[in-house]
Amino acid sequence: MRTHSIALLCAGLLAALVSGPPSSAGPRTPVHSHPPARAALAPAGAADHAIRLQALLGQHSVLAADLMRSRIRGDNDFVQAADAALGKNTDAMTDLMDTLFGEDMVSTFGPLWAEHVVELVAYASALAARDDTAREHARDELIEYERELSEFLAGLSKGRLKTADAHHALGMHVTHLTEQADAYAAGDYLTADRTNRQGYQHMYDLGLTLAETLLPAGDRSALRAPVWRLRSQLGKLLAEHVVLVEDVTRAAVTNTADFDAAARMINANTRDLTVAMDSLFGASTARQFQKLWGSHVEELVAYAGATAEGDQAGRDEARAELQKYEQGVAGFLSKATADRMTRPELSAAFAAHDEMLLKHADAYAARDYATAHDIAYQTYEHGFDLARQLADAFGETVAERLPQGGAQTGYGGLARTGTG
Repeated sequence: MRTHSIALLCAGLLAALVSGPPSSAGPRTPVHSHPPARAALAPAGAADHAIRLQALLGQHSVLAADLMRSRIRGDNDFVQAADAALGKNTDAMTDLMDTLFGEDMVSTFGPLWAEHVVELVAYASALAARDDTAREHARDELIEYERELSEFLAGLSKGRLKTADAHHALGMHVTHLTEQADAYAAGDYLTADRTNRQGYQHMYDLGLTLAETLLPAGDRSALRAPVWRLRSQLGKLLAEHVVLVEDVTRAAVTNTADFDAAARMINANTRDLTVAMDSLFGASTARQFQKLWGSHVEELVAYAGATAEGDQAGRDEARAELQKYEQGVAGFLSKATADRMTRPELSAAFAAHDEMLLKHADAYAARDYATAHDIAYQTYEHGFDLARQLADAFGETVAERLPQGGAQTGYGGLARTGTG
């Protein structure tokens, strides 16, 4: 029996699929150790590096929250895995900053960044121990970090980034993380998850601010191209989808009290993706997308719920429905983009996406947190590769339909996303 359901958004979506099922499923694509779509992409330029900076900053926010929450729970096995994942993200970000802005910048940025991670963990540990003195000390250290890093970044921008603006942005980052930790410790999971989502979006957008103020003028101009904006915003939504699906399936496989809050966040992300599709292709296409996407989320949660109950038949049923979805969404998007991404390409990409999410749920249910985090990391990056390919196909399709010059304004609707 399926005990978990995303009722807020997906009620009735399965029924809709049953009345008009996609074509029969083909064999599943195995999970690759590296994202399968990356090899097809053009060599990365400064604009692509800027998107990666956005991705890594958003991922940092999520991983830092994971680590802080595991400290609060006293789940030491999870703490180690989350710490390793956050360290991997920090290394990747430091390497990227080196590529974008040079070794001199990294030699100062690296230690400052590592210090703020240490103090965030100290804050969470103090919360767990109910040690207000230690908590205030960690907060003071974080405030000091905000000042030092904001002054450093403002100086590096040569006046393009004001110290006060950098301070405000970094302060908001710390506030999001400490407030979500406070709420989580108090058992207010909805506030914790909503704040966590705001933190992800804030850090993702901060990546663009840094790129626009720190990159040379010639590189910055590429960030204003409509297709780049589309890649950036679609990547933001699809990567967030990965993170939020993982959150809700973790809650489902462990049957924890934060399931409802996690479900509301993934529903909000689905709504934002639907708004994006509406802005690009119109309401009718957006509604079709929402049905397909909602069924995908529903079956992932059903699989996690069946795993929690040891219900192999339920797991198999969810897998079979996911295969139908993968064929269905591949056909839908192939048609929507006039075959700029072919049905086999899309089917393989979405099958790989689902398989990684299922394996993540399996690993988490088995308390193999190191494997779960490794898979989560791969899935996050795969989401960005897929987003870029979809964005390029979407952009070409939409631009073809617009009057000359219209493409310069046609993608702004993606900015109308919000936090649920």
